[in-house]
Amino acid sequence: MPENRKNQSAEKTVLHPRNKHRERYDFKQLISTCPGLGNYVKINAFGNESIDFANPKAVKWLNTALLKYYYSIEYWDIPSGYLCPPIPGRVDYVHYIADLLGSSNDGKIPTGPKIKCMDIGVGASCVFPIVGNKEYGWSFIGSETDPAALESANKILNNNLFLKRSIELRFQENPMDIFHGIMERNEPVDLTICNPPFHASAEEAREGNLRKLSSLSHKKVTSPALNFGGQTTELWCEGGEERFVRSMIRQSKQFASNCFWFTTQISKQSHLKSVYEALENADAFEVKTIQMGQGTKISRIVAWTFLKPAQQQKWIDNRWKAY
Repeated sequence: MPENRKNQSAEKTVLHPRNKHRERYDFKQLISTCPGLGNYVKINAFGNESIDFANPKAVKWLNTALLKYYYSIEYWDIPSGYLCPPIPGRVDYVHYIADLLGSSNDGKIPTGPKIKCMDIGVGASCVFPIVGNKEYGWSFIGSETDPAALESANKILNNNLFLKRSIELRFQENPMDIFHGIMERNEPVDLTICNPPFHASAEEAREGNLRKLSSLSHKKVTSPALNFGGQTTELWCEGGEERFVRSMIRQSKQFASNCFWFTTQISKQSHLKSVYEALENADAFEVKTIQMGQGTKISRIVAWTFLKPAQQQKWIDNRWKAY
């Protein structure tokens, strides 16, 4: 396996240059687009307009306003108890994988509906497909094992018809399968994305959630709030992130010729050694690690492909340069 996995760039603490959310939120603009947000905007201790990020209702209204103002989403909602994702971090992932495609295409990012991305675990919020479609015109397959989350994501598509034309949601009947049953053998996918379950148990997820809320509110929180909790498939699975990603890597080999770049977010740096070992065992041809940063939080994307140079060039000529 190439050694570029070890030559990681310096860890970034700012958002991607193309991320629309690099600057402080303009709450006046956001409230003019989504008046409901105004009920949660207050002047903070530094004299700036902000919201209480420990309040799930406030965060949900902020997400609604951001998606409406920047991505033309007229309707967006998630059921109580489901994960309310941070929009800037999700947007960063999309821009970095766009750069990944561009790095294989002489620096030019492939755009338009012929570029197909598979979101593993699309969730109730459908955020990755929304951003990827709006920013780059990509088509999406969104897989999901939770019927309620799938219903929520479908409702978002049905109320934003421009998304419905480019995003297809598919139910994964077997939670142990990641690609089988979703990725068709004769269906080329240019890249996959995934924000895997982080925790190894429900209790670990609950404790992590309480620590997060305590940090946000600057006081000890003893009970989780709705929309920060997240469902089982969103926040935890047996073995946590490390086991999930290792399983994804093993299964991806069965679809080696179906996809150009497989990618996943890795939240914990200590998991990288195990992930690299799994990639070596799977005979991945090329592996890249992309650092992301949002404030003080650092994460990374690990990307891998099984395609050899001649196969990559054929893919690029047939799919990216032909359109």
